[in-house]
Amino acid sequence: MDWTRAVDAYCERTGPEYWSEPVNALTNLAFLLSATVMGARCAGLRTGRTTARALCINLFVIGIGSWLFHTHAQAWAGMADTLPILVFILAYLFVANRDFWGMRPLHAALAVLAFFPFVALTLPLFRLIPGIGSSAGYAPVPLLIALYAIGLWRRAPVLARNLALGAGLLVLSITFRALDGPLCTALPGGTHFLWHLMNALMLGWMIETWRRHRLAGAGRGR
Repeated sequence: MDWTRAVDAYCERTGPEYWSEPVNALTNLAFLLSATVMGARCAGLRTGRTTARALCINLFVIGIGSWLFHTHAQAWAGMADTLPILVFILAYLFVANRDFWGMRPLHAALAVLAFFPFVALTLPLFRLIPGIGSSAGYAPVPLLIALYAIGLWRRAPVLARNLALGAGLLVLSITFRALDGPLCTALPGGTHFLWHLMNALMLGWMIETWRRHRLAGAGRGR
């Protein structure tokens, strides 16, 4: 594979220049802000600080990786963009299995492996949605979050409601990503930057959801 191959995947990009996607690049600052805010909010946790730090650092790295992709726009930068997102998904699943469902760490880690057959089964169905394009690759994630919300509704209704909100934010975020190409003629700058802003909000909210659950479990409320 040619890791220096140029990638022109978004409406805003008009050439190979570093600043050909200024809005898409600069809106990645939202990830850094979200990670910083959540790092501060999680600083007061009595337990779970290592988990909080790992999730916040991961969120920060997502912003850096996306910045690299929307400036360099090469295959290697595309990997730097997508890999931290996958790591965050898998890490959050482990945390959710351990802390939301009460699994032992080994069982929580093994349950994470179910994510891959889940994607293999659902991705072909999402690809049938007209106009979704490459955004279909992200679509199994809000479905999985919604399934967790449904499963946890009786035992932890507040947690379930917060997860459902996270799923809704991600659906809206994916919608903006999918509309970038179809609306390019009407909106020359595209809508991908809204994917960044909504994703930064959503990922920060998912960390906040976990933080509130930890505090509630410690008897400290929200």
